[in-house]
Amino acid sequence: MNKPEPITPSAEAPVSLYAKHEPVFNRRIDGKFRRIKWVIMAACLAIYWVTPWLRWDRGPYAPDQAVLIDLEHRRFYMFGIEIWPQEFYFVAGLLIMAGIGLFLVTSAVGRAWCGYACPQTVWTDLFQHVDRLIDGDRNARFRLYKAPWGPAKITRRLLKWAIYLAISFATGGAWIFYFADAPTLHQEFWSGTAAPVAYGTVLVLTLTTFALGGFMREQVCIYMCPWPRIQTAMLDEKSLIVTYKEWRGEKRGSLKKAQKNPGEYGDCIDCNQCVAVCPTGIDIREGPQIGCITCALCIDACDRVMAETGRPRGLIDYATLEDAENEKKGHPPTRHAKLIWRPRTLVYFAVWAGIGLGLLFMLGTRVHTDVSVAKDRNPPYILMSDGSVRNGYTLRLHNMQNRPREMDLGIEGLPGAVMWTEDMAREAASRSLTRTVAPDATQVVRVYVVAPQDTRDQDFAFTLEAQGEERESDTAKAQFDAPGDE
Repeated sequence: MNKPEPITPSAEAPVSLYAKHEPVFNRRIDGKFRRIKWVIMAACLAIYWVTPWLRWDRGPYAPDQAVLIDLEHRRFYMFGIEIWPQEFYFVAGLLIMAGIGLFLVTSAVGRAWCGYACPQTVWTDLFQHVDRLIDGDRNARFRLYKAPWGPAKITRRLLKWAIYLAISFATGGAWIFYFADAPTLHQEFWSGTAAPVAYGTVLVLTLTTFALGGFMREQVCIYMCPWPRIQTAMLDEKSLIVTYKEWRGEKRGSLKKAQKNPGEYGDCIDCNQCVAVCPTGIDIREGPQIGCITCALCIDACDRVMAETGRPRGLIDYATLEDAENEKKGHPPTRHAKLIWRPRTLVYFAVWAGIGLGLLFMLGTRVHTDVSVAKDRNPPYILMSDGSVRNGYTLRLHNMQNRPREMDLGIEGLPGAVMWTEDMAREAASRSLTRTVAPDATQVVRVYVVAPQDTRDQDFAFTLEAQGEERESDTAKAQFDAPGDE
């Protein structure tokens, strides 16, 4: 009988699932797409930091900050638009438009949002310019990274981190100004009288910006952000993305090799300039990958090398995989405008535009008067001494204009019923009341409705009509409870 051979442990070392982070030192590049990034970065930063300080005259009863999220009074102001809590569908519609807008951009130009306008990209780009200002360009930064710690390196690091911290503090500080009057909060913040939540918010946002923009840059895009995974699932062979045309570039070889062996080497001279300028440190020549944010800086670098070597531009270019295959077969490249407007893009645009037009229509036709009602549940009704039946209601009268308005509150239906409020005698009850509602405010009114003895359960409505130049009205349905048949 043969004995089984003993099992010996494998000599191979276990495979580690952890990869040490290697910092990315991207090289400065100038070109068409780099200039586009400059413009978009400047515009995004200006909008973020300047917007809370813009003023908008809404009259003496409303705040004059152009964009304000007033959590205390539950209002959202954006220039001439004011959104109340019961109108949250406007905010929901804008969020849906933003989501579909991302789908539209991805369908049209791939991950251009990630490459140009994403906050992580904008702030990372800003921090990388600080790196170049303090430490120099790619090679100088790499040498400093490898150099031992000494007075010169410590000084540069402290100076650079201090600038990081200043930018991060300005980022966190600007955010709180969207939630209160910016000049007032600015004064309170520096005098130490602001609310604790303001200091806590600035601290958290300063630390997160300092960490994500200063030290975790490309890791956020590659590992932390879920959007690249979503976008990758949305891309197909018809998506316009940054593409390396391997059929034209391979096989790679230096200029000397190409000159010695005509026809054997492609246009790529293996200079690695496309890798050196990439903010996430990927090699676009390896094909589409999750680390590519479609910033197109590799296109600028490659086009410059092609111009210097006397070869046609476009070795790395915006193209679809399908069009790249057609170009490989000798067909001329398709214009980008034609590649963008394909059925999927048109569907996304139609949905996006439809929602936008719907919101504009609702915004243009909405009224600035609103009434809501809540009925007492316990007890549902009270029998009065004369046999009549009384129900209690809490009404909220909304005046969504920046001036006081007189409003007539009435009953529609419920024959024979009258109403009165807590601040008036029952003898003064009638089917209509008048109340003056403060500007841009909600007035709570406690109302009692009494109906004749033979009244049964039925629906009726409260009506609210604003007086003055703009006579607007609103209706709120209500239920009147009464004893049932014995």
